[in-house]
This record gives sequence, C-alpha cells and structure tokens, in this order.
Amino acid sequence: MTPSAETAHADSRTLAASLAPLVAQACDGRLGPIVWFRTDWQRGGAATGRCTYTLPDGSIKPVVLKLPVVQRELMWTKRLQYNGAESAQNANSDQSQITPQDLAQPVPYLYACGETIGGYDLAWLVIEYLPHGPLGLHWHEDHIPRMSEAAARFHAAADAFAIDQPLKSEPWTDLLHDAAESVRLNHIPNQQRWSIAIKTVRQRIRRLLDEWNARDVNHWLHGDLHLANTMSRVSLESGPVCLIDLAEVHTGHWVEDAVYLERQLWARPERLRVHKPVKAIAAARKGLGLPVEGDYPRLAMIRRALLAGTAPRYLKSEGHPAYMDACLNWLEIALNELK
Repeated sequence: MTPSAETAHADSRTLAASLAPLVAQACDGRLGPIVWFRTDWQRGGAATGRCTYTLPDGSIKPVVLKLPVVQRELMWTKRLQYNGAESAQNANSDQSQITPQDLAQPVPYLYACGETIGGYDLAWLVIEYLPHGPLGLHWHEDHIPRMSEAAARFHAAADAFAIDQPLKSEPWTDLLHDAAESVRLNHIPNQQRWSIAIKTVRQRIRRLLDEWNARDVNHWLHGDLHLANTMSRVSLESGPVCLIDLAEVHTGHWVEDAVYLERQLWARPERLRVHKPVKAIAAARKGLGLPVEGDYPRLAMIRRALLAGTAPRYLKSEGHPAYMDACLNWLEIALNELK
C-alpha cells in the first residue's frame, strides 16, 4: 500500500470514528462499541468496523458497520434482502441453526442503514458479520463452483428489478490503440508477439464488436466478482457463499461476470484445471432456470480477447509479468478460436 493510500485510509477511519456516535444514535442505541479494521484485500474508501447490534427481542448479533458507502451499494444491499428486517432478525451465526433461506440469501443481511449522517450525504450500512472468508485467504478446489452458484443466485435475485441505468461504456477501439502504444513505448517482454496479436485484434475489431454488442444486456451483474468479495456463513471450504461489496453492480451479460472471475486466475492456471468459471456459472444458471445462450462460449472468447488485448494499457496497475504472460497466451488462443 502506498503512503498516500495509507493516509487516505487513515482519514476515512478518522471520519468514520467521528461520525460513529451519530450512527449509533440513528440505530436507537442498538449498536455496540466499534473496532475499526482494514484488510489487505479491501480496495474501497469505506471505513469498516466490527461491532454488535441488539435486536428488539434483546438478542445480540455480530455485525459490520461500513461508512461511507456509495449509493449503489446501499441500494442493492437493500434490494436483495429476501424478507427485509425479518430475515436480518432471524439470521443466526450459529452454524447448527443456519436455515435454507440463509443459504439462499445472496448478500449479507441488513440490520440498519441510512443515506445521511450528521447532516452529510454519507450512506452507511450495518450488515451481518460473515464468519468465514473471504475465500481468497485460502485456495480450495470448490471455490469456483461455490462462487458460481452465488453469482447465479445474485443474478436471479437481481433480475427481479427493472433496468434503470444505461449500459456501461467500454471504448474498446481506443483502449486497444492505447495498448498498442504501450507495447511500443515500454518494450515489454514478448514485444513482437504482443504487437502482432494486438494488430490482429484491431483488424478484426469491427466484426468482434458487432457480435459482442448484439448480446443480451438487460440483466444485472455483480461487477466485481472475485475471491476477496466472497464470504460464507458455513465454512471456508464448503457450503454456499455470499457476495459482498456491491458498489460495481451494473447492467450487462452474465458472461462478463464469469470472465471477470476467470481473469483473476489467469496467472494461476493450476486453479483453472478442475473447474472453469464460465462453464460453472453457466451450469449454476441452468440449475436456477436462468437463460444460458447456446453461443455463450464464443461470447466468452470475445470477452477474453478484448480484456487480454487491452492489458498492456494498464501496466502500472496490472503489469505483473505472470499476469501479462497469461494475457498474451489468452489473446493468442482467442484469436485462433475466433477466426
């Protein structure tokens, strides 16, 4: 973490700590003392604290306070509560008492929330504490199918809500131009292979985008599907999991979530030998009766070509040699498959 990032995170905790008494007041005194923390995998600007929440019946639940959160995360956390406050009150961290409905809940239970605090437009959440995870702490072969099932449950629940935002813009032609310039200027390893591959995808870009842009985008995606955003009520190595951090939810095609998850593992190909994220999410969607198009493997390959082909543009943030090598390999595979 850079010094500037550390300063920003410290500032967010200081702000959150100063507002915590107002959050406790907004919770009618049900919120217990807060212990602020930050994890190695946390990327957003929210301060996060562990505490307890007292229910009307006097029972006490372990919870997490997030302050501030973006409006999108607040909205989707509220939207995806199956039975609202009743579900949250019944949520039980005792594994022996976890119900089938708990296991179906695709996001954490919500206990309290607000859009303002102390006169500021700062949204906040009090959600259940999930005791196991994130899955990224320890690799297990079942992680991919468990995440795939969670993604499908998320897709199914989110599909109940009308599309109320435009499609996220992705200027692939400009991004590929920048990637080609980055290869030329930075003299990255395998420069000639990169140059040839990016030139090829740029020559085919109109046809590829015609196919890609024809996909069904009238569905909601998690948008940030990776191992650090997956927790469990049951255990780290088995049982259904729950998706957290809903700040990137947007419209699109389910293949985008699937390839996003897969791409996190490109530099660790041994983790993709047993389970493939795209196939696993397709199977999970079929199991829930969600649409799975016959051409989804080709759509996934187009997505791989676009993401891999633009990787050199992001050398500062994603330029690890193993990841760049994996991107080049996937780009060449995709170009061969998409002839």
